[in-house]
Amino acid sequence: MSSNTTTENAAAIRNVAIIAHVDHGKTTLVDALLKQTHTFSGHSSEMSQELIMDSGDQEKERGITITAKITSVQYQDTRINIIDTPGHADFGGEVERTLHMADGCLLIVDAQEGPMPQTRFVLKKALELGLIPIVVINKIDKPAARIADVEDQIANLFLELAVNEEQLQYHTYYAIGRDGKMWDHVPENAESSDADIEPVLKAIVAHVPAPRVGSGSGLQLLVTSLEWDSYAGKYVVGRIERGVVTTGQRVSLVSADGVVGDYSVGVVYTFSGLGKTEVASAGAGEIVAITGVKDAQIGQTVTDTETPEALPTIELEPPTLRMYLGPNTSPFKGKEGEFTTSRQIGDRLMRELETNIGLKVDQDGIGFVVQGRGELHLSVLIETMRREGFEFEVGRPQVVYQERDGETVEPFEEVTVDVPQEHA
Repeated sequence: MSSNTTTENAAAIRNVAIIAHVDHGKTTLVDALLKQTHTFSGHSSEMSQELIMDSGDQEKERGITITAKITSVQYQDTRINIIDTPGHADFGGEVERTLHMADGCLLIVDAQEGPMPQTRFVLKKALELGLIPIVVINKIDKPAARIADVEDQIANLFLELAVNEEQLQYHTYYAIGRDGKMWDHVPENAESSDADIEPVLKAIVAHVPAPRVGSGSGLQLLVTSLEWDSYAGKYVVGRIERGVVTTGQRVSLVSADGVVGDYSVGVVYTFSGLGKTEVASAGAGEIVAITGVKDAQIGQTVTDTETPEALPTIELEPPTLRMYLGPNTSPFKGKEGEFTTSRQIGDRLMRELETNIGLKVDQDGIGFVVQGRGELHLSVLIETMRREGFEFEVGRPQVVYQERDGETVEPFEEVTVDVPQEHA
């Protein structure tokens, strides 16, 4: 496929990430996008579901997004790939790596709460990567909604975080995500007004740029995520930066240290709805999942064998908390789990490192020191392993200190406390 054809195909693609603070309604908004673009047939079970993208057991129970999900919708002649990211800073590793696949972002902000600490976190990451932002003020039907104040807070946040002037020229939309309604202005009576989600689809096509296509013709795909199933094995997920990937193609896996190995692509998939669609080939700008590259790790590059050039690796924030995790040494060992030995626990943690890139694991005697981004990050890992039948003991979380320029430094969080005026 020629470079011109690849560029033309990329022009019909938009890659957009949806970012927000926890519980500001981004996953509900994705539900509306999927349903109103007829991604599902009218009688399918998904049409009656809520929080469709939160498919994991813990995501449903906790009501939060833990792992980033990719889906796509077709709007007129444009394919829109949507990346639904976690809103909690503990899953910042998920946010940081998946934002590399996007060219624009929808920033969802609650019309009552306004920008929150993790709104700042995810927006800062998006703007640093040069993504074009579109602001959606959601839940404008709340009785305590304060739209004008929230608009001012968002403007101040952009003034503080924007890395170029173009990012300050963002467009703002107003939504009731739960009802699948959106406007490019503040409606007089939002609940009775007849509206749909189309304004944001038009905004994505108009304001989010088409994917950038790298110079040259050889394949380059940064491994951004890994998936696994017992049928096809390991899936490599990422955006094609340049070139084309086809079924059966010979490719090289490259790291910063050189070529890791040569492989044959098994199957190429694009994302559609909640699943994947097998395709013969995919070009630059498309987000794909491929099989056959069994040794791939996040941050490596899948390339053409004739031009094995690595893309820049993904820089991540370091862990902030650590804890001990090891075999149960109490008299009640073996009563609650099937997998109890140090080797079994260690093998499971090594598998976790393949996909959970915000995690670090070090051997400590018969156990392990596990480092993560926060208590929620670590607690989700613990609960996942417990449900899989692992039995182990856990130490209390401790802060991770770092040495910088001869000084010991520790992580910190910026906290804002709102109090009634009489107590200020």
